[in-house]
Formats: sequence, structure tokens, C-alpha cells
Amino acid sequence: MPAPRRLVVLVLLPAALAGCSSVVATSPGPFATDPVCAQVVLATPEELADGLTRQDTNAQATTAWSDGSAAVVLRCGVTPLEPTTDRCQSVEAADGTSVDWVIVASEPDHEDSSDWTFTTYGRVPAVEVLVPAEIARTHPTSFLDRLGAAVALTERERGCL
Repeated sequence: MPAPRRLVVLVLLPAALAGCSSVVATSPGPFATDPVCAQVVLATPEELADGLTRQDTNAQATTAWSDGSAAVVLRCGVTPLEPTTDRCQSVEAADGTSVDWVIVASEPDHEDSSDWTFTTYGRVPAVEVLVPAEIARTHPTSFLDRLGAAVALTERERGCL
């Protein structure tokens, strides 16, 4: 009888470990404890784009979507941006919600192989979306409009010029 119990444990252990591997490692923003961040994360969609489904994260006020190769990470409660000369663009969702995003490529001279950071401009708490190059190459960043309703839960203090 003891042998079957060991077999069950050995069969279940890999399954349990496989479940742990789907957690996306990230870090919380310095203002992640802002109660609005919990509302923002809860309001984000289960699927960000075709093939990008929600994944668990290991940090407060964060969520992620992955296609199995890399993950888009949203962090609420990051430091709000000061006025900047970086590209700032308003993204309007189908429901009319508009959010201003500051867009920064990790390698401006090689945008096709760049990671991208989108940070809300003029909103408190601020929200950041990190898009790795692997995802940016296969999914247009037009999925930012799918985050409009969630991000609009933050307070708008100013916008892009």
C-alpha cells in the first residue's frame, strides 16, 4: 500500500510545480498600496489581445498577460511622471475613455527589437505597462485601448499637450 501513495505524490508534485511556473515575477510600484490600484487591477481584462491571457504575478497592484513566451506587465502605483519631452499620446477606447500615455522604447535607434514602457501621464496613481520586444513584434500595442476603462479609475490631473 505505501507504494501507491508515493506514486500519487510523485505525480502531483510535477503538476504543482508546473502551476508555479506561470507566475510572472515583477516588483510593485512605490505607491502600490493605493486603494485605487486594487480597483484598477480588478478591472483589467482577462485577455489583453489575441493569445495574451491573464497570468498571476508575485507583486501587489500588478497583473500580467502572456502568450507563453513573454509577458506584458501592468504595474499600478508607479511614480507619476513629471512633464517630459518623451512622446505622449492619447489612446481612446471604444467606450470613449481616453488615457494619455508616455511611450519610451528601450532602444530608440532599434525600435523593432526594443522593449516598450507605457506610463500614464497626468494620472494618480500612475500606471505603467511594460511590453517586451517579443510581444511588441507579434502584437500591436493598440491593445492599450483595452486598458482604458481600468486606468480611467485613476484621477486625471493633466494630459498631453
